Amino acid sequence: MIDYPLLQALAAVITEKGFEKASKKLFITQSAVSRRIRQLESTLGEPVLVRSQPPKLTVTGQRLLNHLQQVMQLEVALGMANIAEDSAYDKPLTVRLATNADSLATWLPEALAVPESAMAGKLKFELVVEDQSVTLNRMKAGEVMICISSHPEPVNGGSVDALGALPYKAVASPAFIERHGLDAELSDLPCLVFDENDTLQHEFLDDFNYGKPKFIHSCPSSEGFKQMIIAGLGYGLLPELQIGNSLNNGELVDLKPTYVINTPLFWHYWHTESPQLKALRQHALCVAQNRLKQ
Repeated sequence: MIDYPLLQALAAVITEKGFEKASKKLFITQSAVSRRIRQLESTLGEPVLVRSQPPKLTVTGQRLLNHLQQVMQLEVALGMANIAEDSAYDKPLTVRLATNADSLATWLPEALAVPESAMAGKLKFELVVEDQSVTLNRMKAGEVMICISSHPEPVNGGSVDALGALPYKAVASPAFIERHGLDAELSDLPCLVFDENDTLQHEFLDDFNYGKPKFIHSCPSSEGFKQMIIAGLGYGLLPELQIGNSLNNGELVDLKPTYVINTPLFWHYWHTESPQLKALRQHALCVAQNRLKQ
């Protein structure tokens, strides 16, 4: 039988990206964390971690954390004293959620604000922010309870609901256009991407046969991304929700007025969904229905 404090130690090492921070999260010594991991591996007869920096899960480790996430929610659903910290009904339920930055900058905060009348108890959020193309890896690794991803296929033991699409426009500042002109080969001009996983800019250029971008700024911040475009450092793809009135007031210019990239988004969750997380999902779907393209 699995000793769940050992699994909690494994989860803490992964989410905190190291043994020292895991010990602080669990309020035990670093050596105690190491002993719990060794005990878990001794029980299983195989490693659960790759001792890299940061540590990484083995295939077995991933299966264990997937199991832990589902058991945590099952015990909440049953109203039992949960193995996870702060998860009883009289305390906030800690929800680890992986999301893309553009959702966080636009529609997601409203989706997370579940009305008190719709749910018993409170939620405490820990958000993991990555590109929508890779957030599902966090779910597969058992690191999060919920994931917002561009991939529609659920993980093993999980389900998925379609949220809608986030439309993007290619924009630049008037100063950028004055400097480079509208007839320039866009692949030669400075552009912005969120990080190495962000391929929207490449898709845009491919759609117009421009070739690969030759000059890239990397900015892993949605608000910083927009402000860099406004400052004229480069052009880029922004969500229509984030653009707001910037086209009407002349702050930004639409480089291709008839062109839109629609990025589909999906809400991934475990089969063993607690009542609180079901209420959260239903509220998020309602918000997405109003804010995202259906």
